[in-house]
Amino acid sequence: MAGYNKFDPRIETLIVETTTLWEEGLSGELSDEDKKVVAAEIHRRPELASKISYERAHTGFTRIITVTEEDIARLYEQNIAAE
Repeated sequence: MAGYNKFDPRIETLIVETTTLWEEGLSGELSDEDKKVVAAEIHRRPELASKISYERAHTGFTRIITVTEEDIARLYEQNIAAE
């Protein structure tokens, strides 16, 4: 569906589920604990995700983020700036 592959604040109000995917080659570089932390942080600030899409669900939308190396760098930079 058109328009469901970029961050949309309007759709964000209707999120009922989230899914995290990992860019090819990236998931093997991170421990399970690191993946949990990165996934939680990127879903907390989905506007920072470079690959985001939404799928319709019966009661709202599912947010799907494919985490990239750039996303991890951006999260790191944002966390450093916040300190």
